[in-house]
Amino acid sequence: MAIIKILGTGCSKCKAMTTVVQEVISENNMDASIEKVEDIIEIMKFNVMTTPALVIDGVVTIKGRVPSKDEVLALLN
Repeated sequence: MAIIKILGTGCSKCKAMTTVVQEVISENNMDASIEKVEDIIEIMKFNVMTTPALVIDGVVTIKGRVPSKDEVLALLN
């Protein structure tokens, strides 16, 4: 099971990233957990200065932009 964290303080881009990730997981019947991380101290632990950021299994994969569904799917496969 993939452990996905979406780092962001709740801005519109952060919400858009959450939607994209949730849609990819549901459309492809993937086994994954999604956690929203909105605490700035927790976000800084990942050494991320621009949000939103996508963390998959502890690795920061995307920072500062909303990915496409294809991009998220490729990262999860």
